[in-house]
Amino acid sequence: MTKNAKEKDYQNKKVDSHRKAAGKTNSREIVLDILLEIIEGGKFSHTVINNILNKYQHLDKQERAFISRLSIGTVERYLTLDYRINQVASLPVKKMKPLIRNLLRLSVYQIVYMDYIPNSAVCNEAVKLAKKRGFTKLSGFVNAVLRSIIRKNETFSLPDKEKDPIRYLEIAYSVPQWIVQELLEQYDYNQVERMLADSLEEKKTSIRCNLAKNSPEQLKNHLIKEDVTVEDNAYLDYAFYIKGYDYLDKLDAFQQGYFTVQDVSSQLVCHVAGIKENDFVVDVCAAPGGKALHAAQMAKAVSARDLTEYKVNLIEENKKRLNITNLEAKVWDATITDPSIIKKADVVIADLPCSGLGVLGKKSDIKYKLTQEQLQELVILQRKILSIVKDYVKSGGILIFSTCTVNKEENIRNRDWFLQNFDFEAESLDPFLPKQLQDENTKLGYLQLLPGVHDSDGFFISRMRRK
Repeated sequence: MTKNAKEKDYQNKKVDSHRKAAGKTNSREIVLDILLEIIEGGKFSHTVINNILNKYQHLDKQERAFISRLSIGTVERYLTLDYRINQVASLPVKKMKPLIRNLLRLSVYQIVYMDYIPNSAVCNEAVKLAKKRGFTKLSGFVNAVLRSIIRKNETFSLPDKEKDPIRYLEIAYSVPQWIVQELLEQYDYNQVERMLADSLEEKKTSIRCNLAKNSPEQLKNHLIKEDVTVEDNAYLDYAFYIKGYDYLDKLDAFQQGYFTVQDVSSQLVCHVAGIKENDFVVDVCAAPGGKALHAAQMAKAVSARDLTEYKVNLIEENKKRLNITNLEAKVWDATITDPSIIKKADVVIADLPCSGLGVLGKKSDIKYKLTQEQLQELVILQRKILSIVKDYVKSGGILIFSTCTVNKEENIRNRDWFLQNFDFEAESLDPFLPKQLQDENTKLGYLQLLPGVHDSDGFFISRMRRK
């Protein structure tokens, strides 16, 4: 179900609740401040929104759903929203006051994508907010722009797909043109459009069963008793999708450590590593710890590392909740050699820093912050880390190199560079994968998961053995 369809589904249920939310708790003003932090202030969307939702836990589920949907939706579509606004406004969006342009963005989002909210209510609330925040003189401008958007909504058209296909993708899916061009150099047009369209779809919460505490069937029954909707995963029998819950922290199954949130693509990393019970595993860029904690349930011992104390604390928190005792978490820069583990690891997991172009559906502001220079820097950083952490792999041991991107420069081309320069050989992933994921690439030792094709994030996984 698309986000737009899901929002329409609320129409006959909670219209009054949303109006009440917008009135009593100023939900739209909360969203406005969120947008100013993310779009204008450059802060990460998931951090800002999670902090706000934690702050307003006292609000009912529907109010917080309204805040979440409106803020996330506006961020992920703001290039599209700006295109609409520029067609009717007397002043270009980039020349408007930051508060005014973000007030218009969140209002246009409601008009276009949240059909159950009356247009008159959107306009009235926007005008009130403009006045409340000290822009009384611009309240008429806000009203005029929104009235024009409403009037022309039915006749609005995107750039011509045939005449200007790149501009069409940019505006239709709110993705900077340089990223569109980068993807089109690597994938065909239809595939790129499918990936970009998928980034705007509602994302399900993917979880991994903690097999040390319960079986997949026990977890499923526990969640159902808590009125959570549980859906089986097509790839792994210990992975599920859940929905219908309020806060994860409110679920007894979560508090008890019966599961952890982790996309199935990330779960596949340890699955294809072939970890055995007496293995020593090193995860060199581990935070927040999903793969390292997964490995700990298979191995004898795990050393999980990351760059900062903050990141290592995230690993420790999850370690404690899941009651993992065979994992050591430590602060370590992956670009610096640790002599204490040279040639000691049976498996090294190198899930390396990347552009994140495979997870735009979950972290939509990535596409606005990323630059071409950063993309090239990431390619170089990955090579530097790989050239160091390879030394931790013992003779005959396994190195897993993975990323959450679909950019070939960061994944398959870096894997090929590594194999050409170091004493490792690729190994088929087929013995570890379900039939539906096996293809000519997995036989060659790597799996590229693509949004819109696979039921997962965009993700790259390769398996290499030290000769």
